[in-house]
Amino acid sequence: MPNILSGIRVLDLTQNIAGPFCTQLLGDFGATIWKVERPGSGDDARRWMPTWNGSGTAFLVHNRNKKSICIELANPKGQAAVQRLARSADILVHSMRPETAEARGFGYDAVSSENSRLIYCAISAFGEIGPLRDLPGYDSLIQAYSGIISVTGNPDEPPVRVGVSVIDNAAGLWAFAGILAALLHRATTGHGMKVSTSLMEVGVSWMSMLLTNYLVTGQVPQKLGSAAPLSAPYEAFRTADNWIMIAANNNRHFSQLCALLGAGQLAEDRRFTSNELRVKNRQELKVAIEQITSTRSASDWLGLLRGAGIPCSPIRTVDQLSNDPQVEALGMIAAMAYPQNPDFRIIDIPVSLGNERALKAAPPPALGEHTDEILRAAGFTAAEVTALRAEKAIA
Repeated sequence: MPNILSGIRVLDLTQNIAGPFCTQLLGDFGATIWKVERPGSGDDARRWMPTWNGSGTAFLVHNRNKKSICIELANPKGQAAVQRLARSADILVHSMRPETAEARGFGYDAVSSENSRLIYCAISAFGEIGPLRDLPGYDSLIQAYSGIISVTGNPDEPPVRVGVSVIDNAAGLWAFAGILAALLHRATTGHGMKVSTSLMEVGVSWMSMLLTNYLVTGQVPQKLGSAAPLSAPYEAFRTADNWIMIAANNNRHFSQLCALLGAGQLAEDRRFTSNELRVKNRQELKVAIEQITSTRSASDWLGLLRGAGIPCSPIRTVDQLSNDPQVEALGMIAAMAYPQNPDFRIIDIPVSLGNERALKAAPPPALGEHTDEILRAAGFTAAEVTALRAEKAIA
C-alpha cells in the first residue's frame, strides 16, 4: 500500500483495543507511531490470554508498525517528557478518562497551546461530557449499556454479548476516520483540531436502526436468535447435518426459494405472501422450511441455493475460516517476519489502495524497544535521556 501518511508522527497514549487499533491503522498507512507504555508492564493487552511466546494475542493483533517507548506517566518528569513529545507530533491519540488526561497535562487545551498543528484524538468510554464522563468502560459493558446485549441471543435465554469486540473495533475505526478528516482540515487551514469519540456513542450508533424502529413504533426490540428483524426468511435453518443461513429477503427470492424447495404452496400461503406477513408469521415459516431443509445435507442445499442465486451461507468456524480459499485469494491472512514468533501471521485490513493492502513494515514491538530512539528523534540529548532514566521517568 502507498505510504500515504509517511512523515506523520503519532503519539499513542492508548492501550487495550480501541485506541491501539486506531493507531495501528495510521501505521498501516505509513505514519510513524510512538507507543507510550508503562515501564515494567506496558499495555494491559500484553498479558491478556491467550499468549504466544509470552505476548498476548490481543496485543499482537493491534500493535504492528509501532515503536514502543516506556514512560512513567505518574512521574511529573515523565509527564513533561510526553508533553515535549507532543510538541513534535502531528497526532496525539489517548484513551484515558477525561479527568486523568487533564490532571496529567495531556488535555487538549494544554497540548494544543504548544502545538497549533496538533490533531488531538480522545477515545473515552462514555464521552467527554455528561454525568458518566469519568466512568471506565469496556466493550462488553458498552454492549450492555447501549442495548446491544438486549437484542443478542435467543429468546428466553440469559444475556449474551456479541462474540467479537464490535464496540472497540468500531471506536478505533471512527477515531481513524475523524483523524483523517482532521488531516484534510489541517492541509487546508494549517491548524490542527480536536477529534473525540466514545465507546458509548459507537454503541448507540450500532443500535440506530433498532432505536429508530422503536421511536417510530413504540415497540421494544426483542432477541431473535439468528433472525433479522426486517425481513423473512432471513435466519439459520437446520439441515440433515448442519445449519445454514438463508436470506430470501424479497418476494422474488422467496418465490425462487419455494420453487427450489419443491414447496410452491408456501409462496401462495396467505400468511407468507408479503414480507410484512412473513415477518409476522416468522416462526410458522421457519418450521415449514426446516421440514424440507432437514432432509438433505448443508452442502447439498448450499450448492442448490447458490446455483439458483438465492443468498445463503454455511455457518463457519474459525478453523474453517483460517483455511478458506476466498480469504486466501483476497490475501487477508499474511505472513510477517517476527523473530520471537517465526510463524507469525497478521489479519490484514479489509481495504486496498491501488490493489495493495496494508504496509507490513514491522511486527509488534518489544516493551520499551525504541525508548532511546524516539527520544532522540524528538530532540532529547543523551544527557537528558540519562537523567530521565535516573529519575525513573523512563525505562
